[in-house]
Amino acid sequence: MREHFASIISSIGEDLNRPGLLDTPDRAAKAFQFLTRGYNQTLDEVVNDALFPSDSEEMIMVKDIELYSLCEHHLLPFIGKAHVAYIPTGKVLGLSKIARIVDMFARRLQIQEQLTVQIAESVQQITGASGVGVIIEAKHMCMMMRGVEKQNSSMKTSAMLGSFRTNQATRNEFLSLLR
Repeated sequence: MREHFASIISSIGEDLNRPGLLDTPDRAAKAFQFLTRGYNQTLDEVVNDALFPSDSEEMIMVKDIELYSLCEHHLLPFIGKAHVAYIPTGKVLGLSKIARIVDMFARRLQIQEQLTVQIAESVQQITGASGVGVIIEAKHMCMMMRGVEKQNSSMKTSAMLGSFRTNQATRNEFLSLLR
């Protein structure tokens, strides 16, 4: 990867022997590996058996989970927050695991629409919840730094599964808890 970054830097006309760029290909390769570390994780590893018996049948929500991802179209960052809720059916997921699931999928080349669905489907799969709702709001550098250059634009996506899709009261509760 280092050689590829060196080639990219050279191809824009920069001098790789310039003091500020001497170690940049190495640093860029390490940074890119960190930013895409989600490829080296699996859902089972992230959850690590942190499912606990519970009699709760009420909505559980974790909101404002910051996320950092790279858009698969331009390799530019999108930055935002995820709100994840589910209705348990006998098992609850360790609190930090929801944030770790968000990170695992965010740390892959991504589009926000798919990221939202991947998080919802994973929480559903792991917990067996009767419903899952995920909303992500993010700012995309591919819209802010290039192209239309709209600095104040943001994107919101949602995925509603089970009772979050079929029961308006459940959906409304989720949305009201976000306000």
